[in-house]
Amino acid sequence: MWLINWNVQWGRSADGKVDLAHTLDEARRLADFDVLCLQEITRGFSALAGHPGDDQFAELARLLPGYAVLEAIGADLPAVPSGVSGTSGALKATDAAGASGASRRRQFGNALVTRLPVERVIHHTLPWPADPAAPSMQRVALEAVLDAPGGAVRVLVTHLEFYSLPQRLAQVDELRRLQLEAVDHAKHPAAAEGAIGPFSASGRPVSALVCGDFNSAFESEAYQRMLEPLPGSPAFIDSWTTLHPGATPPPTAGVYDTVQWKNGPLTCDFVFATEDLSGRLRSCEIDGATRASDHQPIVLELD
Repeated sequence: MWLINWNVQWGRSADGKVDLAHTLDEARRLADFDVLCLQEITRGFSALAGHPGDDQFAELARLLPGYAVLEAIGADLPAVPSGVSGTSGALKATDAAGASGASRRRQFGNALVTRLPVERVIHHTLPWPADPAAPSMQRVALEAVLDAPGGAVRVLVTHLEFYSLPQRLAQVDELRRLQLEAVDHAKHPAAAEGAIGPFSASGRPVSALVCGDFNSAFESEAYQRMLEPLPGSPAFIDSWTTLHPGATPPPTAGVYDTVQWKNGPLTCDFVFATEDLSGRLRSCEIDGATRASDHQPIVLELD
């Protein structure tokens, strides 16, 4: 199973041009991926820098036939009223709504794209404790149970808060709690209530991959907390460092975009795996060549 994790910043390259099709071409160059975990996919946010398309989730589905596109919206906001100015100049109501002029909410979140069979999809709202000192938005984690070669695995894609450390730590704690919840479901599954209703069997795999932009530097407090032991569950491991023992991972953000990342490059994107998957981790590499985003993609091969 080939998996790519990438914050694509709505298809915006390091030079500021938005071209989601080019982003996907770069992903295909890296691997014949079975799973693509993306952060910063938008709908109705055409006023953002570079002017992304009106519905990037639909764009992904059009550009990737044969793949299922799963979405999880974090920020879900009204359309910008007529006359309100944004970072890219005045935005009219029709700009936010599309050519039809119909109202279009502004939605910002994650996507999980896969050609593997999808057994279950769960949308998790992450904690958002008040922090008046920092701008922030609602964050989410999208979980899909995939029928992967070698056995079912839960894949989660997320994007943690950038400005607020208290919020980031609360979100890491929630990701760890969700792992314990899945283990409890695995140990104590409930049977389905009939074959056609929503009360399906509750069993879930223990094995998990948690992918995303954690906005947490390598070896930072939030990073270290993610790796702490989990009582009754396999702990999380960093897939890259597991396969490159003793090495420091290369930067995953700010390599080419020095305007947004004025303080220099940062390693903040990770693919964490439950340690029971360590024997199935075959390769994990961070591509340092592509300029298709302000972040660099991580390519994982799972045996």
